[in-house]
Amino acid sequence: MWLRNGTIDDISAIVALHVDSWRSAYAGIMPDRFLNGNLADDRLALWQGRLASPVEGSGLFVADDGDAGLLGFVYLLPGSGGRILLDNLHVRPGSTGSGIGTRLLRHGLEWAANEHPGKQVYLEVLRANTRAIAFYERHGAHRTDERTCHFPQGFALPELEYAWPVN
Repeated sequence: MWLRNGTIDDISAIVALHVDSWRSAYAGIMPDRFLNGNLADDRLALWQGRLASPVEGSGLFVADDGDAGLLGFVYLLPGSGGRILLDNLHVRPGSTGSGIGTRLLRHGLEWAANEHPGKQVYLEVLRANTRAIAFYERHGAHRTDERTCHFPQGFALPELEYAWPVN
């Protein structure tokens, strides 16, 4: 397995992994009608926009295993208040706990420190996603805020903000 920059050529694999990850991680958290609806179209539109017109200062990194294909990805971009938002970190369901997420997270944090020195990296995680929260806490993130996330599909869920100290 190696980490590399993600490209437009990865879009199909990223969308498929993103959909599978959400359906696995958010089952019982997000409404079934959303997870089992047009989620693939929703994620495709998101990634087409991100990859066709990348946000300046953003980074997309994928874990690739030539034979097995895409194992995970991490996406970071400039966020609120001059901070860097870790917006996506997904590992192929069935591969969680294998160290792929840790490698992607570390790579993303190192990239942010080099490309955006002195900027804090933060993320937003659904409060009910306890597995992800435990993962981020094990890797040094601290809770910094709590709010409600309003999804454009017509539902709202409690979310937490976590951040890493600036080095």
